[in-house]
Amino acid sequence: MTAATHLRALQALELAIRKGSLKDAAAELAITPAALGQRIKGLEDYLGFDLLVRGRSGIRPTRELEAALAHLGAGFRELDTVCRILDFQRVNEVHVTADSDWADLWLRPRLPDFRQANPNTLFCINGIGDVPVRLGEADCEVWFGDARDGDELLFHDYLLPVCSPNITERTAAAPEESRLEGFPLLHLDCYTFDGGAIGWREWIAKYGYRSTGPGRGIRYKKLVQALEAVYANAGLLVCGLALVTPQVDAGELTLPFPAEMGERSANAYRVAFREDSLRRNATVKFRDWLLEQSAATRARLESVMAS
Repeated sequence: MTAATHLRALQALELAIRKGSLKDAAAELAITPAALGQRIKGLEDYLGFDLLVRGRSGIRPTRELEAALAHLGAGFRELDTVCRILDFQRVNEVHVTADSDWADLWLRPRLPDFRQANPNTLFCINGIGDVPVRLGEADCEVWFGDARDGDELLFHDYLLPVCSPNITERTAAAPEESRLEGFPLLHLDCYTFDGGAIGWREWIAKYGYRSTGPGRGIRYKKLVQALEAVYANAGLLVCGLALVTPQVDAGELTLPFPAEMGERSANAYRVAFREDSLRRNATVKFRDWLLEQSAATRARLESVMAS
C-alpha cells in the first residue's frame, strides 16, 4: 500500500468509528459503503489483523485498534486544521460533495458554461475532476433531503413518468383506459424516504391507466442506473423532471402523459457552503452561479406545475 492509500484507509476507518456506521461514513466521503469497506479491509490485510468488529449493534474497534484510537482521532483533527490553514493556497479550487444523481445529471451538463466564464476555476466533484480530492471538508455539500442549519434551497423536484420515444408511441397506440397495461414499470428507491414523493403505486392510484401489478418491476437505487434501462426501452419510470430536463428537451426522453400529471417532492436539493471557503473568490462565483441556475430550474418546474 502506498502512503496515499494508507491515508485514505485511515480516513475511512476514523470516520466509520466516529459515525458508528460504514454507511454514514461512506455518505460523507461520497463513496459507496462497499468502497469504504474495501479501504478498511485493505488496511486490515496489510497489518494482518482486524480493526473493526461488525455486529448487529453496529461497529466497534478491536483491541488492537483501541490502543491507537485516541491518536487516530487527534491526528485527523490536526490534519483538518492544516487543511483549513493551507486552503487559501488553493484559491482557484472548488471541492464539491453531492448527491451523485444531481452531480451527474444536473450539475455536469451545466458546468461548461461556468467554466467558459471562469476558465481558471478547477473542480473536484465527488473525488473526481481537475484536481485530486483533498483531506478535510469540501467547500460545499449538496443533498436531497431535509433542511439543515445554514443551508440554501436549490429546488424541489417534480416527479412524473418518463420513457423512451419508442415506448411513448407504443403506449399511445394502446386503449386509453389501459395504456400502461402490460408495459414494464421501473422503480426508484432514492425517493422512498420523501413523504411527498410518488412512485408508480401512487401515480396509478391517482391517474389510472393500469389495474394490475403497480408495484411489480425492477428497482434501482440511483436514477443514472434506471435511465440506462429507460434508454434501452426496458420500461417506464417515475422520476424527477429537474434532473432529466435536458434529455426531454433533446427528445432522448419523452413524457408519455401530460406534464401536469405529476407531484412535487416534499424534500428538496439543498446546498451548504463552508463559511471559510466563501472567503475565496472562486467559491463565491460558483455559489452565485449555482443559485442562479437553480432559480431557473425552479421557474421551469413551477411553470410545468402551473400548467
